[in-house]
Amino acid sequence: MSISPATHAISVNPATGETLAAYPLASAEQVELAITRVSEGFRRWRATRLDERAQTLRNIGNALRARSEELAQMITAEMGKPIRQARGEVAKSAGLCDWYAEHGPSMLATEPTLVENQQAVIEYRPLGPVLAVMPWNFPLWQVMRGAVPILLAGNTYLLKHAPNVMGCALLINEIFEDAGVPSGVFEVINATNDGVSQAINDSRIAAVTVTGSVRAGAAIGAQAGAALKKCVLELGGSDPFIVLADADLDEAVKAAVAGRYQNTGQVCAASKRFIVEASIADAFTEKFVAAAQALTMGAPTDEETFLGPMARFDLRDELHAQVTATLSEGATLLLGGEKIAGAANYYAPTVLGNVTRDMTAFRQELFGPVAAISVARDAEQALELANESEFGLCATVWTADEARANDFAARLECGGVFINGYCASDARVAFGGVKKSGFGRELSHFGLHEFCNIQTVWKNRR
Repeated sequence: MSISPATHAISVNPATGETLAAYPLASAEQVELAITRVSEGFRRWRATRLDERAQTLRNIGNALRARSEELAQMITAEMGKPIRQARGEVAKSAGLCDWYAEHGPSMLATEPTLVENQQAVIEYRPLGPVLAVMPWNFPLWQVMRGAVPILLAGNTYLLKHAPNVMGCALLINEIFEDAGVPSGVFEVINATNDGVSQAINDSRIAAVTVTGSVRAGAAIGAQAGAALKKCVLELGGSDPFIVLADADLDEAVKAAVAGRYQNTGQVCAASKRFIVEASIADAFTEKFVAAAQALTMGAPTDEETFLGPMARFDLRDELHAQVTATLSEGATLLLGGEKIAGAANYYAPTVLGNVTRDMTAFRQELFGPVAAISVARDAEQALELANESEFGLCATVWTADEARANDFAARLECGGVFINGYCASDARVAFGGVKKSGFGRELSHFGLHEFCNIQTVWKNRR
């Protein structure tokens, strides 16, 4: 049988260019069977006691820890994440299970209302099987931050993972089996785009959650809307990192470089546009370039590597085209700006200076190790530039003035604002965006309630 992207999901090691495996794409019949499994599984799982579902989450967390190194190595092999960061992803995911197991049940408790005599309450009921279309950049964490609350709420989860990390998807499925997750509660399907459409249009699928590009999210969201299915979209971002004149420059640079280049820059919520007040722009830029230049690039299996290869060759080509376009538009190349020669998929850590609002690097999301530095004449223009984007995922503000930081937070058009730090998802707080970064929220009680039937129960209303 011939192997091609039309017939198989192909896993390629981006650090070597070696093909690791090829997984046959699911037929319409196989998609139908998977939907049947999660539908039948839902009827059983929703009847499981909440404390038993919470214990299942603890079991999943323990199973992840038991196979942590195996899973981290798979993540590193399939998408090139440096091994220490891959281990961190597994640990964070296991911790998420523990957190929801401990705190989630109280979030699903009967909620009183303002109706007199406690005659009306709110109940958080299961919604049904959820189709999840997930990306490759965090092959475990992206799955877990949706699956964990979805399962705790009494729903079942049908995973369609990115084609280049199907090995991760199947290993995650094995780990869920290790944890004793019942059949039909968590299922993996190697579906085509047609298979995704088939699932969305099946009446047994209650809702859809998507993490991915704006294009993919818009297409799937449109189908979900036409089918009247609940949908949560976590899409792209071109997050601003604002540095005001009174900021601690050394700490700001440390956070900026870590936030921009972690996971080789392939993070939707990473800061990508660095907007700096003019009076400190030269000093910030000099420190930023020096710190970026000092990052260790190498084999992702090396313990000391911070920057690995990009996950896909086509995305490196796209990134380089964006860099080239930005330079042709008048930006200054301060560092990098080139593909590293060889069979592997490395891209040099890159810094672009003098980036203005009309340039490609300002208007588009750069999904790779490229930072774009823009200069604002004052704080108000910095805020204006930050909001001048079709995206609205997160933003960062560095300033010593707490009142000004809070004022900026109220005026920034995004789902999350981080003051004197850098953006990261955390179980304890809501995560999601506005504008073309999507809608709905993951994590905290908001993520848990997204896929609940929020039911009013009112007794003796006359």
